[in-house]
Amino acid sequence: MSRINLVDPKSATGTSAELLGNIHAAFGATPNMFKAVANSPAALASMWGSFGALGNGRLGAKLGEQIAVAVADRNDCHYCLAAHTALGRKAGATAQEMADAQRGHSSDPKTAAVLSFARSLVDRRGQVSDADIKTVRDSGFDDQDIVEIIAHVALNLFTNYINVALAVPVDFPGVKLVREAA
Repeated sequence: MSRINLVDPKSATGTSAELLGNIHAAFGATPNMFKAVANSPAALASMWGSFGALGNGRLGAKLGEQIAVAVADRNDCHYCLAAHTALGRKAGATAQEMADAQRGHSSDPKTAAVLSFARSLVDRRGQVSDADIKTVRDSGFDDQDIVEIIAHVALNLFTNYINVALAVPVDFPGVKLVREAA
């Protein structure tokens, strides 16, 4: 049970109503996470705007979803792990690629470097080293990409914290956390 009211899109007003309508149009439904965040129109605008901006970024949807599951697993976020696994599959990732990403792994060296960096950002609360940045650069990513990777991690920290702290009910097919199994 959620620790916060899930805003019913039919009774939402103002900015929240408009954004929930856009979200429903994009997903064909209104995921519970957005209903929880709709309690704050400013937070909902920030979250939805970030998803839109990063969705149009250079990293692409598939890599963005792989970052999301790596971060979700580090933060024990059942909701984001389930949602982003499904979205990653829609973005063209295989089930194995998403399972590997959850563990911070990939058979593609460039993707593996990004996932390792993302997990380091989470585990070290942003306190990465020069060597960490160099590894990402040596894998073919430039400063724009590095900033975008950090933005993906930051957005996913926001969504993880919303879902974990507020116990938002998962409304996507469940995925088992790796950390939970360890």
